[in-house]
Amino acid sequence: MKSVLTCAALLALMTAPSMAADYTSFTLTTVANASPEKTWAKIGGFCAIHDWMGTTCETTGNEVGSIRKLNNGAVTEMMVAKTPFSYTYIQPLNPSNLYHGTLAVEPDGAGHSKITYTFLYDAETLGDADAKAKARQGRTDRFNGALAKMKSMAEMP
Repeated sequence: MKSVLTCAALLALMTAPSMAADYTSFTLTTVANASPEKTWAKIGGFCAIHDWMGTTCETTGNEVGSIRKLNNGAVTEMMVAKTPFSYTYIQPLNPSNLYHGTLAVEPDGAGHSKITYTFLYDAETLGDADAKAKARQGRTDRFNGALAKMKSMAEMP
């Protein structure tokens, strides 16, 4: 009986309609005239997004599994990975586009840091090619502004 159920489950998976996906990723960077330690101390808290994006932020912590709520609770993000100078998050309440973001700081020569923001998401849900391009450009513009603010914050005495 167990093998019949297993076969039935496999058959159901094989005959289920496949979902189209248009996975998209891109990376934005800037260089700050500050050490990685100083840069991360100023921009790297899970709710530091409040300072460099000007959004509201509430968080349950600064470790993997922490939840942050942005824009007065309109957006929920969960930290899924962390290193001393990076974190990655997902928007668990928005599974339709599998949105992930990573903020990272790396050394870039003596006394300098490269600040990197990487995005990964399924653009399939965003509409036609024009809508996808417009959404990507909007995200690029917003986060280039955020990177400029992070650079400024890192370079403050």
